[in-house]
Amino acid sequence: MILPQERDSRFITIRRGGTLTDGDHHLLALWAADCAEHVLPLFESVRPDDTRPREAIKAIRTWVRGEMKMWDCRSAGGRAMSAARDLKGASRNAAYAAGQAAVVAHVAAHELGAAAYAIKAVWASVEKEQADEAGQRECQWQRDQLPDEIRDLVLDDQRLRNSICWNVFNI
Repeated sequence: MILPQERDSRFITIRRGGTLTDGDHHLLALWAADCAEHVLPLFESVRPDDTRPREAIKAIRTWVRGEMKMWDCRSAGGRAMSAARDLKGASRNAAYAAGQAAVVAHVAAHELGAAAYAIKAVWASVEKEQADEAGQRECQWQRDQLPDEIRDLVLDDQRLRNSICWNVFNI
């Protein structure tokens, strides 16, 4: 479970009673897509003919441009996560990262799921003794991609939800 029991109003759009602007929601979605796309080769190397995770990443970017309905984007995320079900390790986590990125259209707080699953994918892609260092590099890469407008929000979210996200943000 990567979502908190109590929803953070900073990740609920203004029109739904929260404080999140549409612009920041879009930035969260694009950052999540970048995190997922960064590890997508870990899935595609195992399942090169399964396009569901790539389509989910494309869907969230299409949603941000206003060219896809939220429910269609959310469905693309579900299909990406279905691609992960019979897999293990890096490929599974990479597909989940793509699915989480796409469902940011529905629930902005899934942005952290995309990032956390991407780090888990990296952990699983290397030897156990290299996992911590590789995960830290991935986490730093993700942080380097954060737009200034959402940097503090995401870093605080990582601090608050690190324990329910497998402690992947410990750097």
